[in-house]
Amino acid sequence: MPTLQSIAPLSIEHIADKVYAGERLTAEEGLWLFHYPCLPELAHLANVVRERLHPATNHIVTYIVGRNINYTNVCWVRCKFCAFYRVPGHEEGYVLTKEQIFEKIQQMVDLGGIEILMQGGLNPKLKLEWYEDLLASIKARFGAYGVIIHAFSPAELIYIAKISKISLAELFQRLKAAGLDSVPGGGAEILTDRVREIIAPYKDTADEWINCMREAHKAGLRTTATMMYGSVETYEDRIEHLLRVRELQDETGGFTAFIPWSFQPEGTELPMERASAFDYLRTVAVSRLMLDNVPHMQASWVTQGPKIAQIALRYGLNDFGSTMMEENVVSAAGCVFTLPIEEIERLIRAAGYEPMRRTTQYQLLPLGVPEGSPLLANRA
Repeated sequence: MPTLQSIAPLSIEHIADKVYAGERLTAEEGLWLFHYPCLPELAHLANVVRERLHPATNHIVTYIVGRNINYTNVCWVRCKFCAFYRVPGHEEGYVLTKEQIFEKIQQMVDLGGIEILMQGGLNPKLKLEWYEDLLASIKARFGAYGVIIHAFSPAELIYIAKISKISLAELFQRLKAAGLDSVPGGGAEILTDRVREIIAPYKDTADEWINCMREAHKAGLRTTATMMYGSVETYEDRIEHLLRVRELQDETGGFTAFIPWSFQPEGTELPMERASAFDYLRTVAVSRLMLDNVPHMQASWVTQGPKIAQIALRYGLNDFGSTMMEENVVSAAGCVFTLPIEEIERLIRAAGYEPMRRTTQYQLLPLGVPEGSPLLANRA
């Protein structure tokens, strides 16, 4: 990776010319942008990319009515940045029953919701058959409502395959058959092993995360990608992360969206200062400029708060994310924001855009069709 000292003299005019021409930015240019002081200029260039990717809908900001479900907090990996997990045998460890999960999904459906984002820890007691039964049971009970199952981060999937002694290809085949619709991009943190060995030494490597997403895409499952910045990484690490996502997208085209979010240090084993809103806006803009092949970028209002997320809509974002309804991982680190549907739509309109609901695959929902309608059952 380049360093700032190794970069030949650049200018914002040079980079702007490339952006206007639709040319891909290099690692050196991305790194230079992380040091460029004028945020409004970055915002302008990021929005050029946003509008190029969405020429017919650049007046729209989408969101999805969904719910986060953390089915277990039991995890043996002990990531230093996580305040949510409980080690196996801990008195505060839990695994939700199917009935508890059904109740949460029913509450979402009653509010017109369509997506459950289901993630948990690496729980050694939960085998592949448990996951298959859960997915099939959810589809049997809520399939008529068009509920989309967007579930299990690469860390979970890699672990399930390992303890089941099967390949990732077979794992995705079985989970997809049971009802899995798509895969969230959690656990990416920073895709350099130097950083991962510091903050999560027992977790999958950067190559393993990338390969898991590659196998998901091969199986016909679309995924998102995330970046948790603001811990021990450098700007060079962030650029390497973005390049790895961009390279896999060139190969598979399987990423629907990218979501950068800042590390929340409270209650974790990494006592650091929380990244600033300035850093968030810069990271959003540089990510949009570098990821010219990932169609959507999503706000992280749960970590930044609604007002900063609203401002970030002018820094290249085109999606406000999920209503979530419930969030346990980030809130365990002391960061709690909740937003009702009406407030999400108000924030989008106040920023000068038209709010529009979507599915997990970013299909805009037809006007006049309630989001939980069986008409949408095959639109995941």
